[in-house]
Amino acid sequence: MKQQAPDIRVLETVTDYTRLCGLPAPAHPLLTVIDLEQTRGNAPPEKMMPVLQQLYTVWVKKNLKGKVHYGHQSYDFGEGVMGFQAPGQVFAIDRTLDISQISGWMVVFHPDLLRKYPLGQKIAGYGFFSYAVHEALHLSAQEETALDTLLDNIRAEYGRPIDAFSQDVLVSQLDVLLNYANRFYHRQFLTRRSPEHDLLSRFEAQLTHYFAVDTELPLPTVQHFADALNVSPAYLSDMLRTLTGQTTQQHLHQAIIEKAKRLLLTTSLTINETAFQLGFEYPQYFTRLFKSKTGLTPAAFRFSAQ
Repeated sequence: MKQQAPDIRVLETVTDYTRLCGLPAPAHPLLTVIDLEQTRGNAPPEKMMPVLQQLYTVWVKKNLKGKVHYGHQSYDFGEGVMGFQAPGQVFAIDRTLDISQISGWMVVFHPDLLRKYPLGQKIAGYGFFSYAVHEALHLSAQEETALDTLLDNIRAEYGRPIDAFSQDVLVSQLDVLLNYANRFYHRQFLTRRSPEHDLLSRFEAQLTHYFAVDTELPLPTVQHFADALNVSPAYLSDMLRTLTGQTTQQHLHQAIIEKAKRLLLTTSLTINETAFQLGFEYPQYFTRLFKSKTGLTPAAFRFSAQ
């Protein structure tokens, strides 16, 4: 008997995220910096509906007591304060989580912020955004000070009026922040023996690897990933639907659209060439899928980003 998919709240925009936290709308449409002290007292009184975010979050959280349910397991803050979350991942909290004394900060940003920059592709290689990581990163006092300084720079730029250089500066500052995070992450985890990835983590890794290749590949199928993971297509979709609220096909469509956006903004390929690069035999099918998922044709999306 199939398990019923959970009710999941989807956060598509940075404004959706600030609204969830009970905070004012962000000053920038694609990024916000949150002072976590401002969220004290905003936690829901009962168990919160699972949340699927189509955003990146990087945070340093202190004085947080309890765990956040992250995918199918719990994210433990007992031994660390820094954590990360990527688009397409699910989290939930319940009333046992005590945020009455929480402090620290959070940077929330939309993938569209990075599309035209090398960081848009590089970020997929950072292992700390994976579901496989379920332990917050411990920071020394020196490391925490370094990150706070970088955050101050991001916060200062975020507070400036938006101009032609705002996005360039914000992305470059995020790049530096994530480089430092990668250094600290490897310091803590590189020498440890990695636990065997579970099915969800392995699917995520397979999906990232498939779409990281820039050469022309066949359009991915559910059967391809089921075979790679040694499970049936039905089992894989049921597992993903139960844990993330999305089927395998929905995950594939999301990944196709993400890669399509990157190609449209970072290459001079025509719309037809982009479709063939993604594995579509007929470009009109690509255009139809892209518009159904984004509300824009590929050409209109490329024009809107100029």
